[in-house]
Amino acid sequence: MSATPSRGARVTAEDIHRWGPVWSRRVGWFLDHVWWNTAVLGAEHVPRTGPVIIASNHTGVIDGPLLHGAIPRGSHFIIKQEFWDSPLGFLMTLAGQIPVDRKHGRAALAVAQQMLTEGRAVGIFPEGNRGSGNVQSTRAGVAWLAIHGNAPVVPVACLGTRPTGKKVGYVPPPRARLNVVFGKPIVIDTERREGGNREVMTRAIQRIHQGLAAHVEDAVRLTGVPLPTH
Repeated sequence: MSATPSRGARVTAEDIHRWGPVWSRRVGWFLDHVWWNTAVLGAEHVPRTGPVIIASNHTGVIDGPLLHGAIPRGSHFIIKQEFWDSPLGFLMTLAGQIPVDRKHGRAALAVAQQMLTEGRAVGIFPEGNRGSGNVQSTRAGVAWLAIHGNAPVVPVACLGTRPTGKKVGYVPPPRARLNVVFGKPIVIDTERREGGNREVMTRAIQRIHQGLAAHVEDAVRLTGVPLPTH
């Protein structure tokens, strides 16, 4: 792949470095356990082989690298094109991550589907933007991937990455106590056989939305770490 995909470029599966997560996951692990103090709970819920979608709430700018290092296998995350526009954007390419922009969102989903077809793990933030992290809404992309990639969805809660009152670009200080909590997989592929395509998608979105929102609530109770209120 070229050093950095330009804004508006249509990403393809051939552009993604399959070996990227081999090294980048180690960097994420270092950040999780050496730079920060991260508790990882429920990692046994992530299948060690085969296609899987890792779907997380999103409150802070470090959620991506934090989760990338906590997943017990390599993963390819769908990440906004803006990260490639920074001076360190080339690292996202070398890490094997998937850029997405508003023009070519479907292209990124097609690439992610190919990753799943190859039996890989794909990470996604279904809320679309950083916010309070309570999963008030879920975009359709994650349901489309679950259906067309024939993959279970593992819900995840990233907690402590942005305290109340801090901006979405906040970076926790060294040794900050953070939490990544994985939940039981949500399987929806059997629903493909019932109803029309629109009904299947609607049911899938609702199930993933409800499952992820409930998991985040459970994780907050389990860890005692609240979501930011603003």
